[in-house]
Amino acid sequence: MRAARFNLLLLLGLVAAMLLSLIAGKVWVPLSAWNQGDPRWLIIMELRAPRTVLAAVVGAGLGLSGAAMQGYLRNPLADPGLFGVSAGAALGAVVSLFFGYTASWFLPAFALTGAAASMALLALLVGRSGSLIVFTLAGVILSSVAGSMTALAISLAPTPFATSQIVTWLMGALTDRSWDDVAIALPIIGVGALLLAMTARALDTLTLGTSAARSMGVDPLRLQLLIVIGVGLCVGASVAAAGIIGFVGLMVPHLVRPFVGHRPSAVLVPSAIGGGLLLVLADSLVRAAPTVSELRLGIAMSMLGGPFFLVLLLRMRRGLA
Repeated sequence: MRAARFNLLLLLGLVAAMLLSLIAGKVWVPLSAWNQGDPRWLIIMELRAPRTVLAAVVGAGLGLSGAAMQGYLRNPLADPGLFGVSAGAALGAVVSLFFGYTASWFLPAFALTGAAASMALLALLVGRSGSLIVFTLAGVILSSVAGSMTALAISLAPTPFATSQIVTWLMGALTDRSWDDVAIALPIIGVGALLLAMTARALDTLTLGTSAARSMGVDPLRLQLLIVIGVGLCVGASVAAAGIIGFVGLMVPHLVRPFVGHRPSAVLVPSAIGGGLLLVLADSLVRAAPTVSELRLGIAMSMLGGPFFLVLLLRMRRGLA
């Protein structure tokens, strides 16, 4: 009952944040302009509404992915970027920009292809072992390889313009996004979220240990596939739509856990709603900030997430001392 009330509060907060996002910006749009006869209505419907919806969808996907990964790996420092899917999707997008394929659907298609390739390689490297250690190491290797190839693409970019495009995109942002981007990201993240929701019971059982989970009917290989595909779809679509936006999947589960308990299944839904709330608020702030040019959302989240990660690490260190 406590968790249900908290989820409802988060949902109301998300709705309020989305309404604020429609108003906020370098130019604030008052409620009096919310009618089709006012020319500012186009700013709301064609610029801010898709950006706001995309922020909520991407934040929800990243928050849910982080909660699922922390439950699966039983590691509170786990982050969706650990899989290598995020780096693979980024590499796919960089390849698109490197060769000049910048049409509206080319970049998301390349990014999703990169994410799919990373998922396939991860499955091949892990095989049927179901080992968490092999799984984690394989993800780290994929992230390292994809990151080095991305750096190589930047250094060999054919023109300074291509280099600028790649670097700017890698910073992560929701600037100039349209309803087409929402149409690409929403169904893919929706399918990924559904697959991750199917792991709730198994994640709870896994807290008792792998052997106990097996004895209670949990299939480790099936669970691993659901996690890989679910996180891959959520993170891949998020990177395809917004570039690399880090720390959402790390921070949000920790922020909601004190209110819903430490059971992995109880953290999934509030992490999804909380991720959407966090990203909508962050995007509103970077858009309304009095800067000459808009601060990139990925940079803002890194500035927020870095200190959070450090505090979390120091707290865990004191607990182990």
